[in-house]
Amino acid sequence: MELRQVRYFLAICEHGGFSRAAEQFDVTQPALTKAIKQLEDEVGGVVFHREGRRLVLSDLGQRIRPHLQRLAAEQEAALAAAQNFRLLRQAPLRIGVLPSIGPAGVGSFLKTFSARHPSLELAVSEGTTERLARQLEAAEIDLALGNPAVGFGDTFRSQALYTERYLVALPPGHPLAARAVIRLKDLDGEDYVDRLACELREMAIQIAGQCGVRLYARCRSEREDWVQNLVHAGLGFAFLPEYTLTLPTLVARPLVEPPLTREVHAIEVRGRPRSPTAALFLDEARAFEWPTRARAGDSAATRPTAVAAEV
Repeated sequence: MELRQVRYFLAICEHGGFSRAAEQFDVTQPALTKAIKQLEDEVGGVVFHREGRRLVLSDLGQRIRPHLQRLAAEQEAALAAAQNFRLLRQAPLRIGVLPSIGPAGVGSFLKTFSARHPSLELAVSEGTTERLARQLEAAEIDLALGNPAVGFGDTFRSQALYTERYLVALPPGHPLAARAVIRLKDLDGEDYVDRLACELREMAIQIAGQCGVRLYARCRSEREDWVQNLVHAGLGFAFLPEYTLTLPTLVARPLVEPPLTREVHAIEVRGRPRSPTAALFLDEARAFEWPTRARAGDSAATRPTAVAAEV
């Protein structure tokens, strides 16, 4: 049995006649009739018969129709998989990230992802929430990694990847470095390095104000590497998402009472078909066991957890 015969049979069922089915495949009606006759010879019986002017399925035709539908669907799935494979070799995966998204959180997944798909090209760029939103809408990037609750509206949908804590980053030798965890009130009056690029910056300042904690911003920077080096130089502490921390000589302690966390999502334009590479990224991200980082003072309630949900 040839797949061509299967598709002709299903088209006749859909259109209710030979002539429109022949037009669909741009073949002559005698050629279509011959293909159906060959199918009937193979299955051992007539699959259509006429009732007046109506062409109807025979009992045999009704019995084999669902099996042939599944066969045709499998063929389409195989062709789609082949097309996606070709596209994966041609189109890079373009990801935009917020400046505050640390490479440590996503890097382990990208290492596994790239190893599984060695021919896939990956391009990662950095931008503000506003810039990433514009790039997504203009189809200049496939996905953005960020926090959908801040700056991204209803135009976008997202899939959660992981949750990470905010830590208190301190210079070596700081008096608070001896503590396993740091409460927000412990930071009252301490010099503070303000991370201007942090999407939760205003929230952190507001929470501190509500708790009566005075934060004195001795210096500010939009660059995460500068913030960490300013902290290391002794100019103050900083609130850092734990996977943003890249300077190994900094002291970092979990923030408690109250803890502050954020969710990192993969964000895309709502309703827009995904590119094959973006679809593959999201499918494998759902199944990936996102890493957690254990530190002094950790408990089950304060460690970052992997999540997989779509909003």
